[in-house]
Amino acid sequence: MVHEYPRKPLGILLGALALALLVACKPPAAHACNPVTFDATPYTVCAYDVATTDIRLFLTHPDGAPYAQFDRLRDTLQSDGYALAFAMNGGMYHDDRRAVGLYVEDGVQLAPLVKSAGPGNFGMLPNGVFWIDGGAAGVTETNAYAARFDAAPPRYASQSGPMLVLDGQLHPDFNENGPSKKRRNGVGLSADGKTLYFAISDTAVNFHSFARLFRDQLGTPNALYLDGVVSRLYAADLQRDEPGLDLGPIVAVVTDAP
Repeated sequence: MVHEYPRKPLGILLGALALALLVACKPPAAHACNPVTFDATPYTVCAYDVATTDIRLFLTHPDGAPYAQFDRLRDTLQSDGYALAFAMNGGMYHDDRRAVGLYVEDGVQLAPLVKSAGPGNFGMLPNGVFWIDGGAAGVTETNAYAARFDAAPPRYASQSGPMLVLDGQLHPDFNENGPSKKRRNGVGLSADGKTLYFAISDTAVNFHSFARLFRDQLGTPNALYLDGVVSRLYAADLQRDEPGLDLGPIVAVVTDAP
């Protein structure tokens, strides 16, 4: 027996077909962290909306010892009902994991601002401060930071150096052919102040190349070097949890637990 089924109007059929094609062709959800190739060098760049993302700095575990490792921070957040979406070493530190320069966590200043030049990358002036405060963020040269926050510190701040990019210019001491090549990480702020870019090189690079990534690829007029050699990344959306030496300050993105 041949059964006859009521015919559906052509418009309904075409609409259903269009929906099916849309679902089939829909791109995967965008990741906050993505691979970027610049000047034939691989990087990973994580971009976050300053106004809507919970970005914090962490140093000391509730037991009094440094967090030191991403997994320890992740487990502590989970016990409090949160999740760790992203983490990266957030500034230079001494052997005991104390911050080398200014460090402010949850409104409490734990280490003072250092304005003088000194040895090592930190003391290569101009250096600067990465800060977050009430839906705003900045990557600010050290003396300009001191003038801006003379009365009270922001909620979070970490001083490091050198400045990779300052008002659209590369640090004056960077050499295009600089022989010092290391894995490096840093942070830059978009020109409109709305997006923070955290970048890590996935191979060894010199300062000049790393700074140009921020200026010429990411378009950040100001960017700050966070550290090198120890640089590593935790990115949940990429399933990356890189092990390594114990860290000092950690910059992290916190979300509600799924």
